[in-house]
Amino acid sequence: MPNTAITPSSSKLLIVEDDLIFANTLNRRLTKHGFDCVQVDNNNDALLACHRHMPDYILLDMKLERENTLSIITPLRKLRPQSRIILLTGFASIATAVDAIKLGADDYLSKPVDSQTLLATLKDSKAETIAVDSHNEHTLSAEQVEWQHIQQVLKANQGNISATARQLSMHRRTLQRKLQKRPQSV
Repeated sequence: MPNTAITPSSSKLLIVEDDLIFANTLNRRLTKHGFDCVQVDNNNDALLACHRHMPDYILLDMKLERENTLSIITPLRKLRPQSRIILLTGFASIATAVDAIKLGADDYLSKPVDSQTLLATLKDSKAETIAVDSHNEHTLSAEQVEWQHIQQVLKANQGNISATARQLSMHRRTLQRKLQKRPQSV
């Protein structure tokens, strides 16, 4: 019986990353998983590559050498409304996560990110993301955004508390306490 699993073999991926070594590593790893990768290192080239290559997925490093990619999320979203946009950052904060989601990013991952988490985030178009209801004037509280981010990382680690705590750079007991205190919904 032929394999009918859906793979991203024809999925185009735009990598916007100014760290050439990291960008090349991402390119190699994701190409092995069937992605057709194009990499650029600045905002102008990102917009041009998005227009030329019409990627299905876009990985944005938030801080480039002299630029911040938050400013191009909205134009990228307009160019490719169906593309999955994932922001990668070594400067993770709840405020930038909320800003990125409001601007149109689908997901927000902290560096360093392991290949398994990145692939799960790319392939799972129904992944739990940090959500902001654009049809409502209410925004999520910091506690709610943190809760959702923790849940996303926990899901990517298949429920492994220790691995999730390591990835979030927090003590396992602290994570367990946070998991026991679900924030009130808006």
